[in-house]
Amino acid sequence: MDADKIIDKLYKSCGASPEELEFLIDGRNEETAQKLFALARSRALENYGNKIYVRGLVEISSFCKNDCLYCGIRRSNQNAQRYRLTKDEILECCREGWALGFRTFVLQGGEDAYYTDDIMTDIVASIRAGYPDCAITLSLGAKTRESYQRYYDAGANRYLLRHETATPEHYARLHPKELSLASRMECLQNLKEIGYQVGCGFMVGSPYQTTADLARDLLFIKSFAPQMVGIGPFIPHHDTPFADKPAGTAELLNSLRLMFSRLGSHRCPNGHICPPSIETAAMGKIVCPECGAEFEGPSAESFSFNSGGACRTCGGVGVVRAVN
Repeated sequence: MDADKIIDKLYKSCGASPEELEFLIDGRNEETAQKLFALARSRALENYGNKIYVRGLVEISSFCKNDCLYCGIRRSNQNAQRYRLTKDEILECCREGWALGFRTFVLQGGEDAYYTDDIMTDIVASIRAGYPDCAITLSLGAKTRESYQRYYDAGANRYLLRHETATPEHYARLHPKELSLASRMECLQNLKEIGYQVGCGFMVGSPYQTTADLARDLLFIKSFAPQMVGIGPFIPHHDTPFADKPAGTAELLNSLRLMFSRLGSHRCPNGHICPPSIETAAMGKIVCPECGAEFEGPSAESFSFNSGGACRTCGGVGVVRAVN
């Protein structure tokens, strides 16, 4: 297989076979990463421009009835600090968030039985009445279709429910036996049919995950076509059965640094802004379209908090000491 041909195919047709995706994942290197980032950035700019949308996240509860093996708020964790917010506390968070400029409120928490449908619909309806032009996103886990419908009717617009993995056998190794991937997928389908803007997603580097699992996740997301996707690294929690499992790769952080350094807009020596280009992604010379000046773009190190991109006052450590 040829990585460049697969990448071009993905860009032009948004399609690839499981085998092709596995080949890209297993054979990834800096060269293919740069090309992927450049094309992804180009496509993102076509669709979204360069805007960043900020959400106000309200963690409403750390209680959860489930016992997922990777989660720090699993019900059997006796060391977890438990709390839940009242309706008034949630509304106060929204008031403060509105004053700070947030126009999307995300209510997130474990599957806490305290928040009955009556309580939750009352909270959602109150937020909707107070902030009619704001989006209300819920991330409260698996519910019945009837519950999802009530939240939607009360004013919720969006729902985040990560599928975690699209492989049934892998899902079973991450969750207690009373939870199933089939039930999770049914929830996602119900949310979509009701009319929510739906978000799904998965962990990278979770225990027992294979390259084939990752390819299956990507293909599921493509077929499901959610409005939001959440992908993050597995981070072992010290009070879970996976405490001794290795963390997901830090490659995601490095990838973000590469994206900023090689796909962002940069300022030429004369002060002009130079938009992203393939030359920037390939770390070539950047030519200013305004004045013609040539200059080297910053490297990934320039965006590191403790090296080239560190604060010049504290060196990236957050502390300044003076000797007199």
